[in-house]
Amino acid sequence: MTIAAPPVPHYVPAPRASEELEYADLAVIDLAKFGTPEGKAKLAAEVRAAMKDKGFFYVINHGLTQEQTDRVFDIANIPLAQVSDEEKMKYDGKMQQTGSYQGYKPRQYWQIDNGVRDQIEHYNMNKNLQRKDHPEALRPYLGQLHEFIKHNHFNILHPLLKLLALGMGIQEDIFIPFHNFDARGETFLRFMKYYPRTEDDEQKTKNVWLKGHTDFGSVSILWSQPVAALQLICPDGKWRYVSHIPNALVINAGDALEFLTAGFYRATIHRVVQPPPSQCGHERLGVFYFAMPDDDLALRPLPIAGKWPVDQRRFADEDAPTMEEYRKGRIVAYGNSETKKDGEGKVEVQMIGKVLVRHYN
Repeated sequence: MTIAAPPVPHYVPAPRASEELEYADLAVIDLAKFGTPEGKAKLAAEVRAAMKDKGFFYVINHGLTQEQTDRVFDIANIPLAQVSDEEKMKYDGKMQQTGSYQGYKPRQYWQIDNGVRDQIEHYNMNKNLQRKDHPEALRPYLGQLHEFIKHNHFNILHPLLKLLALGMGIQEDIFIPFHNFDARGETFLRFMKYYPRTEDDEQKTKNVWLKGHTDFGSVSILWSQPVAALQLICPDGKWRYVSHIPNALVINAGDALEFLTAGFYRATIHRVVQPPPSQCGHERLGVFYFAMPDDDLALRPLPIAGKWPVDQRRFADEDAPTMEEYRKGRIVAYGNSETKKDGEGKVEVQMIGKVLVRHYN
C-alpha cells in the first residue's frame, strides 16, 4: 500500500494499558515463512493448533510496515471524526432493513442489556468500493483503501485460507473459489469506534460493551490496536484479554468456516468490555476486514475425498442457508430482536432460519 498525498490528520491512539491484565496466550503466525514448502507446512500445523486450541491467533509480517498501518488508522478516523452528523445520515446503512453492512451504523443502534444501547459507531465498505457512494471527506483516499482491501484479500486472507485447508489435510485451494473478489458478496472493510460510556450504563451492563458472540463470516482480520477491551473464552471457560502487538493482526474464525468444515474449525466466542482504568475515557478505533464466502454459497460442509475428520454439524445439510440468507438474518436480528435465556441464564439463544445462534453475557 502506497503512502501518498493527500495528507491526513494523524490519529493518536490511547497509550497501552498499565495494569497487569490476564491475557490469553495466543500463537504468533509469521507469514514471512509462507513462501517455502517447508515454511508453509510448519505454518499450517501452527494455524491448525491455534484454531483448535483458542480459536484466535496473531499474524506478523503481513506485508505492511508500521508506517503504512498508521496511515490506515489515520484514514479510518476520517469518516468517524471528520464527517458531520447530517452527512452521516445520508450514508446510514439502514442495516435492519437491508441486512447488509454498508455505510454507517450509528451509535445507540443495538440493545446491549437492561435498556442500555450501544456507544459504537462504524463505517462499513464493501470490498467493491464502487457499490456505494462515500462521504466527501473520505473520497480522496478511496484509491489507497482499494489497495488496502486487495492486500487484505489476496495477501492475508488467501494465505490463511490455504493454511486452514492444509491444516485439515485437504487441498490448499479448496476455500479460495468461494471467496471470489469479484463475485457478489459482502466481504467488507470496517472502521469502528467505541466511545466511553456513563458509569450508570457500565453498572447496568456489568461493563460489557458488546456481548459474547461469534462472527458470521469465515475469517475475521483485526488490525491490532492498544486499547485492552477484546476478550475471548479460553478452553478453561475463563474470559481473557487479547493483548496488543504493534503492527500485528488478530485472526479468528466465524460461523461460515465452522459450517463449511462440519465443525472442524469452530467459530470463536469473543466480546468487548470496558477498558481498564488507565485507558478509560479513551476512544477505541478499530480496523477490520471481515471475509465472507460468496452470497450464493450454501453453508454446508464442502465435498472432500473421504469423511470429514470431525463432524459436528449444527443443522442438516438440506437446511443449510446460503451465505446471503444467513448474513441478512444475523445482521437484521442482532441487538434488535428477542433472545431467550438458556440454561443458567449465561447464554441467550435465537433462531436464524434453522440455525440456533448463541450470545454470551
